[in-house]
Amino acid sequence: MNKTELIEKVAANTDLAKVDAKKAVEVALDAFKDALIKGDKIQLIGFGTFSINERPARTGINPATKQKINIPAKKVVKFKAGAELDAAVNK
Repeated sequence: MNKTELIEKVAANTDLAKVDAKKAVEVALDAFKDALIKGDKIQLIGFGTFSINERPARTGINPATKQKINIPAKKVVKFKAGAELDAAVNK
């Protein structure tokens, strides 16, 4: 499912027009993004939890040249499925 399909699904399952559903989805996604940028955790009961993990800097190897390269530290988004979502997917 992509963003357009999500907007269509929201519009179909609510009394919202597609334009209003698009605004609602975009506002929700922006709120999620802003919370993660601040380092907050997003917990959606029954769905799952989004959080930020920090990966430390490390040394890797370029597979083409076999030279060692430095990989900088970075933050990554982590998702852990909630129990209800996990049970629904694994039926």
